[in-house]
Amino acid sequence: MCPDPADAEARRAVAPVICYPVETLPAPDLALYAKALAAAEVVDKVVAAPREACAFRVPAGGFFRIRCTEGPQVGDLNLWNAADLSERFYSGKTRALHGSHLGVGDRMWSGFPTLRPMATLVQDSLDWYGIDAFGGAVHDVIGTRCDPYTHHLLSGQAYHHCCHSNLTRALAEATGQSRAAAEGYVQDVLNVFMCTGFTRDTGQYFMKASPVRPGDTLTFFAEIDLLGALSACPGGDCSSEHSSDAAACYPLEVEILAAPADLLAGWAPPPVNGYDRSHG
Repeated sequence: MCPDPADAEARRAVAPVICYPVETLPAPDLALYAKALAAAEVVDKVVAAPREACAFRVPAGGFFRIRCTEGPQVGDLNLWNAADLSERFYSGKTRALHGSHLGVGDRMWSGFPTLRPMATLVQDSLDWYGIDAFGGAVHDVIGTRCDPYTHHLLSGQAYHHCCHSNLTRALAEATGQSRAAAEGYVQDVLNVFMCTGFTRDTGQYFMKASPVRPGDTLTFFAEIDLLGALSACPGGDCSSEHSSDAAACYPLEVEILAAPADLLAGWAPPPVNGYDRSHG
């Protein structure tokens, strides 16, 4: 290990700078969304069974609500443009803009070249949790998704109910594609209800028992026509392990809600990113 340079403490003391100041981001009209949500009615409901995933569709201007129903359970959420699967949720840029964990008013952004809001988080029954003494918080965009490739790398075993595989099956069924074709569209997720952070000493990604309980909900406003998929993670509440059948697992419910159109007067889906793609 190299010795500290003479100015080590001065270097460490340099103040950080936020990479992407968000003051100029178009702000969601949360008051408008709240008014529409208050009058919205459930028009459809799907369930992700334990260690499985479900797919769902939400028109632009609608809402979808993820509900914990029977026991503490986390989920992995993917979103796509319903008309063009190449436009999909970009967890990395969402993290860079909003931080490691999402809260009310934060948005799920699509990737390049569209880079626009796909959904806005409008209600969270776990917003009381904050950041705990371990540095843990809920609804992260730092973890990837449990997957059979990493599981095989670490254990030598094939496990088919990792969230990656669950999402692949759900997307294939929803679109009529083969699983091989659908897998190419599955990407990093929003870890719904999951409590995560980084260890202070080693900087490793950790998980701990989720604070979610039956009745807890997370609600989003659909900024564009969406196809979504939600996996009820094989880790259950992620208090011990995932990628196995050891944890107690429970279903997650997705409700689709529609609000009277007149309550969204003046709202329109966001345009795709305005960069001209000339790349200089």
